[in-house]
Amino acid sequence: MTSFEHRQTAHCESGAVSSLLRHHGLPLSEPMVFGLSAALTYAYIPLLKIGGMPMLAYRMPPGMIIRGLSKRVGINFRFQRFRRPEQGMAVLDQHLAQARPVGLQTSVYWLPYFPENMRFHFNAHNLVAYGRDGEDYLISDPTFEHPVRADGPSLQRARFVKGMLAPKGLIYYPEKMPAAVDYPRVIPAAIGRTSKLMLETPLPFIGVRGINYVARKLEGFDPAGDHQQQLILGHMVRMQEEIGTGGAGFRFLFASFLQESAELLQNERLQVAADLFTDAGDEWRRFALYAAKMLKGRMELDYHKLAEQLRQVAAMEERGYRDLRKAIG
Repeated sequence: MTSFEHRQTAHCESGAVSSLLRHHGLPLSEPMVFGLSAALTYAYIPLLKIGGMPMLAYRMPPGMIIRGLSKRVGINFRFQRFRRPEQGMAVLDQHLAQARPVGLQTSVYWLPYFPENMRFHFNAHNLVAYGRDGEDYLISDPTFEHPVRADGPSLQRARFVKGMLAPKGLIYYPEKMPAAVDYPRVIPAAIGRTSKLMLETPLPFIGVRGINYVARKLEGFDPAGDHQQQLILGHMVRMQEEIGTGGAGFRFLFASFLQESAELLQNERLQVAADLFTDAGDEWRRFALYAAKMLKGRMELDYHKLAEQLRQVAAMEERGYRDLRKAIG
């Protein structure tokens, strides 16, 4: 077993990657991992369903943090997937016997240390396995305050669950890393990529246009209408505040990236933008609060009010991305 420093982070994928890189000598914070991967986005895709509800995303799809960071910074990750669970567990044991912590993709539902009321069928939860103690695997799960344990059968089931985003026993770890990160080059490149995606997408349901698209959709809802409309609103709140880091959380994470970048590049305009995205995160949280109160009957159900709140968020984010473009030249 190797010594491994566990840290609780905001999001599982960026947290696991940050922990692995730090262990191997490249001290990238979680916000820097998230920002350099250009993972921030917004998408409302009616044709893709989650539990019968439209797909909502506030970040790029699972796996894109690793791939985006690798491409931009020059880190080579090794990925291993397996057809047979027994083979996948045997290879995991080999890595741990060599004192090599590795990232794993798992299903939240089958991880035994999650409280039952927190379990749901999400198959792209990232964590780090760093050792064994008898039949237990020692786990650094970024969403928990302290290291946790998982028995072998439960971990195997979590790694080889079927369905959407099936992990197929994924193991990953960095094989090659630069001695240092060229921040003056990679930070502007990452910011430029994020801004372009949020401002220039041709699709009406992605980026800033996507936020306004959802605002128009909400405005068309009837407070006296069918129950399905309230289910969709509840789904929006759940996807924003309960799944992963959520909409507001990702904005706060991006703001932390901008704040760190401002210090590294001595660029005060990035700090101003960081403050703006913190405010945008607060407005996302306010939208979720209004929606939750309306659904629980604590406020009058007012879809126009919710639509206006989203338009305010969209305006703040649009201003933020345009200011960022000016800040990076």
